Amino acid sequence: MRVTGRVQGVGFRYLAAKRARSLRLAGWIRNERDGSVSAAFEGSREAVESMLAWCRRGPAGGSVNGLEVSWEGPTGASSFEIR
Repeated sequence: MRVTGRVQGVGFRYLAAKRARSLRLAGWIRNERDGSVSAAFEGSREAVESMLAWCRRGPAGGSVNGLEVSWEGPTGASSFEIR
């Protein structure tokens, strides 16, 4: 997924990672040079959809303008990391 808006410098990655771990998701999240944030989530469909719903809102200090989602097969990740 790729989220755009005011999503860097507002704790988006930290809070998203905390949420992903609470949902028992694996994967990663990182800032991009263009100001967006990209992430990959692996887990149950229900947990991933819950995570995407959170990403559409983002943290209180941020502002999400757009969310692009592409579904891919799992890679076998076993933890969630901030890159």
